[in-house]
Amino acid sequence: MRELLVAGRRPVREIWIAAGLDPSKQLDEIERLGVQRRTRVNVVPRGRLERAARTESHQGVIAWAREIEEADLGSLVSPSGDHVTPLLLVLDGVTDPHNLGALLRTASCAGITGVVLARHRSAHVTPSAAKAAAGAIEHVPIALAPGIPAALAQMERSGMFTIGLDATADRSIYDLGTELAGPAAIVLGSEGSGLPPLTKRRCSVLASIPLAGAIRSLNVAAAGAIACFEVCRRRTSSN
Repeated sequence: MRELLVAGRRPVREIWIAAGLDPSKQLDEIERLGVQRRTRVNVVPRGRLERAARTESHQGVIAWAREIEEADLGSLVSPSGDHVTPLLLVLDGVTDPHNLGALLRTASCAGITGVVLARHRSAHVTPSAAKAAAGAIEHVPIALAPGIPAALAQMERSGMFTIGLDATADRSIYDLGTELAGPAAIVLGSEGSGLPPLTKRRCSVLASIPLAGAIRSLNVAAAGAIACFEVCRRRTSSN
C-alpha cells in the first residue's frame, strides 16, 4: 500500500482501513500519504473490508486504484531518457504467483529496468503476486509478450544480449564477461521444465548456476535472484 502511494504511477480513488486496528507508524504514514495524494481515507467495519478484499492477506487496509498499465516492450528494450542501459528479466512460463511476486521484488532490488512476461501460460499480477512482490509492481515496468521467442528475437535485433538460465548449460553464470556491459536480458523458464526449446535457441547464451550440494535444482525465484544480482554485480564492476 505504501509503495502504491509513494510511486504515484496510478490514481488511487479511495483507501479503506478496517476499524479497530492497533495504531502504528505504518497506518499513520498511509493516512498521511493518502491525504497528500488527495485520496479519500475511510475507516470501515472489518467485515465490510474483508468482503471487498480480493485477498486474505490485506492486513486490514485496501485501496481502490486504477489497474497497472502494461508497458510497451519496445520502450523496455530501448535506452531510457535518463540513459540507463536496459537490463530486463524475461519469464517464460513461471506459473506460481508467489514465485512471480518474489522475482518482481528481486528485480526491483537488483536494479532491473523492466520485466517481460508471457501473455499466455504464465502467472500475471494477481493479489497474491502483488503481496509477494512487496510493492515492486509499483516501480518495475511490466510488458506482456504474445510469445517469448518472438520477444527475444526483437531484443536481438536491437542489440540486446540475452542470457538463458539453464541447469544443463556448460557455461557458468559466473563466467560471463564484457558482453554484460551493454543492454542485456536474463531469461528464466517454468518451475518444472525450465526453458522451452525454442526459447533456448533464441538466447544469445545459456548459462547455469553451479550447485555443490545433494539437491541438484533451485527454486526459480532463488535462481532468478542469484542471476539478477550476479549480472548486476558484473555490470557495475565493468563500468
